[in-house]
Amino acid sequence: GPMTVAMLLENVVASAKAYFEKQKERHITPLPLKLATPVPSDIAISRSQYPKPITQVASEIGIASHELEPYGHTKAKVSLEVLNRLSHRRNGRYILVCGITPTPLGEGKSTTTLGLSQALGAHLNRVAFANVRQPSQGPTFGIKGGAAGGGYSQVIPMDEFNLHLTGDIHAITAANNLLAAAIETRMFHEATQKDAALYKRLVPEKKGKREFKPIMFKRLKKLGINKTDPNELTEEEINRFARLDIDPSTITWRRVLDVNDRHLRGITVGQAPTEKGLTRETGFDISVASECMAILALSSDLADMRERLGRMVVATSKRGEPVTCDDIGAGGALAALMKDAIKPNLMQSLEGTPVLVHAGPFANISIGASSVLADRVALKLAGTEPEEDHEAKTGFVVTEAGFDFTMGGERFFNIKCRSSGLSPDTVVIVATVRALKVHGGGPEISPGAPLHEVYRTENTEILRKGCVNLKKHIENARQYGVPVVVAINRFETDTEAEIAIIREEAISAGAEDAVSANHWAEGGAGAVDLAKAVIIASSKPKDFKLLYDLNGSIQERIERIGKAMYGAEKVEFSELAQKKVDTYTAQGFSNLPICIAKTQYSLSHDPALKGAPTGFTVPIRDVRLAVGGGYLYALAADIQTIPGLPTAPGYLNVDIDPETGEIDGLF
Repeated sequence: GPMTVAMLLENVVASAKAYFEKQKERHITPLPLKLATPVPSDIAISRSQYPKPITQVASEIGIASHELEPYGHTKAKVSLEVLNRLSHRRNGRYILVCGITPTPLGEGKSTTTLGLSQALGAHLNRVAFANVRQPSQGPTFGIKGGAAGGGYSQVIPMDEFNLHLTGDIHAITAANNLLAAAIETRMFHEATQKDAALYKRLVPEKKGKREFKPIMFKRLKKLGINKTDPNELTEEEINRFARLDIDPSTITWRRVLDVNDRHLRGITVGQAPTEKGLTRETGFDISVASECMAILALSSDLADMRERLGRMVVATSKRGEPVTCDDIGAGGALAALMKDAIKPNLMQSLEGTPVLVHAGPFANISIGASSVLADRVALKLAGTEPEEDHEAKTGFVVTEAGFDFTMGGERFFNIKCRSSGLSPDTVVIVATVRALKVHGGGPEISPGAPLHEVYRTENTEILRKGCVNLKKHIENARQYGVPVVVAINRFETDTEAEIAIIREEAISAGAEDAVSANHWAEGGAGAVDLAKAVIIASSKPKDFKLLYDLNGSIQERIERIGKAMYGAEKVEFSELAQKKVDTYTAQGFSNLPICIAKTQYSLSHDPALKGAPTGFTVPIRDVRLAVGGGYLYALAADIQTIPGLPTAPGYLNVDIDPETGEIDGLF
């Protein structure tokens, strides 16, 4: 009867309320660490920790079961539906980790990102995410190794993190190479068919009827042809529609693979007799250098990703017009291949705190940061309900940018933040005694070579000289109106006097604080003081501003970065670079932010210039276009877009136990 129905409805309402209240409750159950001295290898530490089921990690941070797509027991995809469900929440605090100008050994940005998030989440009772890039398999098997962090501050399981994960990079590779094949094949068919035959095959008659495919209407609109019946096009319109008329010398799209294979840097395609002499010189890039990866990192949703993929410019026609992915008709297919890749991947740290792993754009020619979507998802999951005390309850999202602040941080702000509308609450700059001594005039450091005595003993004079590099990065970061905290990543050979000098110099340059941290050896416990400093700094007011607007010329924006960030006196454009700038301006692509590709080993373009050089000229030898990514990238150095393997590559150490299936030798 009515009473029974009413009681049932009441129970449903009560259950729904209980469900939503449960979603508000977030509490991370830390995993205890088994610290050992001396610190074992990264893979040994990773294997010593038994991770929580990924479903438990998700439940602890408020991800509903229907929003999680597990890939085994230790990793999962997170549905973007989370953003709709939690749209009412105030975002958590957003922390950007960058570094000083590094040595070839690296200064521990990823390790600090993980250590800081473990300190916040496992020791200070805050919901805290580490948001990191997915590493490329190329460097993993090359000289650099993996990118899971290190010591007792890392993502686990590190073998799953460093190898296939959930297949996102493979999806990028497939999408990129489908487009490469489509470009070559379209040129072949246009070269071997007359207009009528070409049009007939592009728009065939089926069951007595001819229809344009939906994607073709994008090209028709671009050409100003307002017709929906294929039979109504004039001969001139058929020619314009069917012939992309690509100038082979202008093709910028290259094939990719996720291997450091230097012999594919330059190749010739079309040499088989079936290709009728249509050969062309081209080459391969590493998969993470694909514009498809930059698009994955910068897209706001699936629709935005589809739009960005479609507008990628792959060549110029012989008429001087840009040829896009949608002109070729491949935008929808690429989006289909990347449909699942757009969902962030959930993993965990050694102490059981959540980690979102998503996208991995090549830091040399792209933003070198994880995805906008991963940040947005984490900021909502770490955020507060309207009735909660935000100051006391807010969580933290700790993410990193590739290389030093002046490269990675500058791009993070001017490209990623401009695209996402988000802005960090604090910048953490990671510094080491070792790197600052290099900038103070210490001898060169080479991977695999023994460290010079100056790096193993106290030398305050060289260290203080080198602090000019740290001070320049702090000054650069403060130009964006965001508080800065310096994380002194401590090594066992560092002395108290050396730590004190770095702290003194950092604070004099305008840092809110400079804190020594030993998270590599101690996990989150070693970064608690750093985390407390970050909490204080992130609660301070900020006056966020970008370095430049998009109204001026391309040259003006490049000069602004060179002078304000690098310390250059001027910027010079080669004849090729100027020609490219003129072409992009004429094509309507002048109002895009800039990514400058240069060495990571100096604030300048010259790796030999240490410290904080001034008075130099930045040479821009080429400027390239990434319309889908939404930026231009200027080359101030000879950047290899596919690395090579060293004499003794990392893969020599990797093997598998056939009994247990465990992988050994990753680092």
